[in-house]
Amino acid sequence: MALKFKRRERYAIVAPLTSLIDIVFMLLIYFLLTTNFMVEEGIKIKLPQASAAAPQTQQEITVYVDKQGQSYLMDEKVAVDQLFTRISEMIGNDPDRLVVVKADREVVLNKAVKVMDIVKAAGAGRLCLATEKGF
Repeated sequence: MALKFKRRERYAIVAPLTSLIDIVFMLLIYFLLTTNFMVEEGIKIKLPQASAAAPQTQQEITVYVDKQGQSYLMDEKVAVDQLFTRISEMIGNDPDRLVVVKADREVVLNKAVKVMDIVKAAGAGRLCLATEKGF
């Protein structure tokens, strides 16, 4: 009578991945929460909202108008009477250069339109008013 021995299966080595996956997801969440995706420094203004806003990718000249009606050219406070000469110097021989006017939503409309008129008179061929997307 021949004896047959039952062969035992080898234990499979299983590495616990659950805790590793938890740690990876926690690190991912940490980096997502601590990273600043859009940093826009400068004058604090609240842009008006529009539903058909499109992002601009070209280097532009930015003119800010805060809610007191004071104008800023590229983060530097500029008096309204000096705005014409400063913008015309920046535009130079390139009338296709984009000039963006970022006016606070609480500013008196007359002051924002006055700044836009000065920019247009300085030779800006392309002028736009910045808005936030959505309502």
